[in-house]
Amino acid sequence: MVSKNKVKYIRSLEMKKFRKADGVFVAEGHKLVDDLLGVFECRYLAATQVWLEQHGEVMNSDRMRRTEVDEVTEEELKRLSFQDAPQQVLAVFRQPQWSVNMNEVAGKGLCLALDDVQNPGNLGTIVRVADWFGIEHVFCSQGCADIYNPKTVQATMGAMARVQVHYVDLAEALNGLEEDVPVYGTFLDGNNMYEKDLSQHGVIVMGNEGKGVSEAVEACVGELLYIPNYPEGRDTSESLNVAIATAIVCAEFRRR
Repeated sequence: MVSKNKVKYIRSLEMKKFRKADGVFVAEGHKLVDDLLGVFECRYLAATQVWLEQHGEVMNSDRMRRTEVDEVTEEELKRLSFQDAPQQVLAVFRQPQWSVNMNEVAGKGLCLALDDVQNPGNLGTIVRVADWFGIEHVFCSQGCADIYNPKTVQATMGAMARVQVHYVDLAEALNGLEEDVPVYGTFLDGNNMYEKDLSQHGVIVMGNEGKGVSEAVEACVGELLYIPNYPEGRDTSESLNVAIATAIVCAEFRRR
């Protein structure tokens, strides 16, 4: 039986101020929760009898001994859930405290930098794209959507277990890079990316859904890239969705 106070607490975590105050986030569904259980500290877990029986070994492990666990019915899970059709389990995890230097990680491999990407679904999908292409660090400006928004967490499909997301003063961080760390960005007036030499280390900057890359961040970009439409010169959409554009750019970098 889940108490009214517990329902109220879980529902409050839809708001950033309450997530931040308690340093936690919510994840739902067996695939997502399974991926995150081995990575993040689980503070609370509500699951159906079926899920608990299927995960007996996990629930009896040392890492779960301090976790508050409630066995719930499907109806009780609906009261807790942010989803229209909740799937067996909901968990509250502690937000990790990552500490990383952009210059160090960008000097060794590819990183993504997001300049005010505000749609939670876009951010989650970009983290999923980063995971697919082996990019382990995503640097977000302070104006980006919150990675711990329930919609963002769901959109990552578990990729946040393998991709670290950092919030920084983006222009300041990019300005602090060594000269031999390339910074790429996507712009409508950039150069055809299929005709450019692309490095396997550095930073790829992606901009806001409507405004693109800000002037302060653009000043830090050394290589302006453009994804050409096909055939070139044909009337087409004004631009690509930022998550789709990120996938295309990452695929081309990895293809090289």
